[in-house]
Amino acid sequence: MPKLNSSAPRRRGFTLIELMVVLVIIGVLAALIVPNVLERADEARVTAAHTDVNNLMQALKLYKLDNQRYPSAEQGLQALVTKPSVGAIPPRWKNYVDKLPNDPWGHPYQYANPGLKGEIDVYSLGADGAIGGEGKDAEIGSWQ
Repeated sequence: MPKLNSSAPRRRGFTLIELMVVLVIIGVLAALIVPNVLERADEARVTAAHTDVNNLMQALKLYKLDNQRYPSAEQGLQALVTKPSVGAIPPRWKNYVDKLPNDPWGHPYQYANPGLKGEIDVYSLGADGAIGGEGKDAEIGSWQ
């Protein structure tokens, strides 16, 4: 019978207890980290909505500069993409944005002329897509 070499490394696997300890540690770390990451995602969506509203407001200001008025409520934000065919037709219309973005929650941005908070209002209804709410469900508008 061949003699086993005592200097050869022994192969050893992990015990069930060791695996369970590692899984518990990973679970505890995930429980601590995941809520912070999800909260950051909501903050990023709110920031993106603020940026979109500001960009739309800038495009509307250029529209007014060229045409002496903002698009009517009937023409809406679509007047920034295609020349309006209803209401007062703008005399010096240009393409002000390539495409109207949806808010970070997939809803269209809202436009009011006259606005409730300013001459015009551009706003997102927030995560819930409805008027009212707090935190991520609150409206994000040009008045902020």
